Amino acid sequence: MPMRPELPHHLYSAAATRELDARIIAAGTPGFELMQRAAAALWRELRRRWPEQRRLTVLCGSGNNAGDGYLVAQLAQRAGWQVTVLAVTPPERLQGDAAQAWAAAREAAVSIQPWPANLPGEGLLLDAMLGTGLRSAVREPFRSAIEAVNASGLPVVAVDLPSGLNADRGVVEGVAVRADMTVTFIALKPGLLTGDGPDRVGELCFAALTEAPLPEVAPQLERLELDLCKQLLPPRPRAAHKGMFGHVLLIGGNQGMGGAIMLAAQTALRCGAGKVSVATRSEHVAPLLARCPEVMAHGVDDPAQLAPLLGQASVLVLGPGLGRDAWAERMLQLALQADLPQVLDADALNLIAAESSSMCLGERSVITPHPAEAARLLGCTTADIQADRLATAQRLAERFGCAAVLKGVGSLVAGPGTQRLPGLCMYGNAGMASAGMGDVLSGVVGALLAQRLDAGAAARYAVLLHALAGDRVARQQGQLGMLASDLIDSIRYYLNLRDI
Repeated sequence: MPMRPELPHHLYSAAATRELDARIIAAGTPGFELMQRAAAALWRELRRRWPEQRRLTVLCGSGNNAGDGYLVAQLAQRAGWQVTVLAVTPPERLQGDAAQAWAAAREAAVSIQPWPANLPGEGLLLDAMLGTGLRSAVREPFRSAIEAVNASGLPVVAVDLPSGLNADRGVVEGVAVRADMTVTFIALKPGLLTGDGPDRVGELCFAALTEAPLPEVAPQLERLELDLCKQLLPPRPRAAHKGMFGHVLLIGGNQGMGGAIMLAAQTALRCGAGKVSVATRSEHVAPLLARCPEVMAHGVDDPAQLAPLLGQASVLVLGPGLGRDAWAERMLQLALQADLPQVLDADALNLIAAESSSMCLGERSVITPHPAEAARLLGCTTADIQADRLATAQRLAERFGCAAVLKGVGSLVAGPGTQRLPGLCMYGNAGMASAGMGDVLSGVVGALLAQRLDAGAAARYAVLLHALAGDRVARQQGQLGMLASDLIDSIRYYLNLRDI
């Protein structure tokens, strides 16, 4: 999802955004003035993006989004554009500032026609139909209007958020506009950046509408950004030695699945762990050493051989290529008994889900499920997980007493405890939907834990590094055919990037 750089750090729920809006008005900025500022921001952005256009069709609903739309129509007409407003809700029903905006457009002789009507075959469409208050499936006549917008083939600008998209959860409420650009106001809403949101939003632009600091309203999330995360790992002293940066033991690589543990181990080394060991099936030792001789590779065909390796490690990574047979179960049981920070992914999570869904892993540990794994852990469906991704991440953190990463579009990091807000990563791309990406992420988290980051900080930094690396690879080589191993050098690049 393309985006402008001027995006705020915090994200607010729809209810909190409405509270911010009300407090800004109570502090002395009239609501109609805020509406005029929103219209000006929309007008500025659509002219920047489409400087050659001269025709605008605005679809207006019944709330303040409609008011923004009527004012944009007035600005476009004043600039000599050919403008039509299609009123999906009869404008006579408008109240307050939105009614005042309609009156201003009418006085300016803007053409206002009732929906349904045929959309033009050219120009821009402005979606000013539904706002942040949507909480159920889109009904008629909005459903038909949204479907017509999506079928038009014309460029679409959404006011605040695409109509039909849930502002808090990022789910499509039956049907939603697919915009080329969205200009959102006052605060970022989580639904713009996770779930279905990024595929509906297009280019994301932000307009604060006020230069004053936001009133004291609690945010819901914070965005993960490199300028904050890079401070977590201080520069190394000249007298540094490998013992200062931890010993990661990775456990996995069952028969026929050696690649996963190799990816995770190589990543852990490249991310600064002092020492990296692997406990895997004997058949994978020689290929692992050929690929990465810096790894200490141990053939552990009998789980009883794991105990001395556990005694030497400072961090465990469990799951890459682990499998679900008796060997995997016993390796996991022994590892969970060790009093060490742990990263659990893939089949480690599937085995835990099969045995117990209420295991406390401890605040030094991190789990990194994708939606299907999260569903198994919580005993629900993948659809349930995707219906409220933030609530899912928080449930996982609470249920297992650890930091939880819910992977996917707009990856989320929650817990442990209440010291920090949940984090949302808005980076990453579709090229990363390939085998081994989760194994690389596990290696990053393990290396950061080994360098004494707490579980929440390690999870946040790792998710961000992983996503930024994927975007860098996509810029350099394209998305199609991206391999998990392609990310490792770019993750190292961002880890070493001090001045941004």
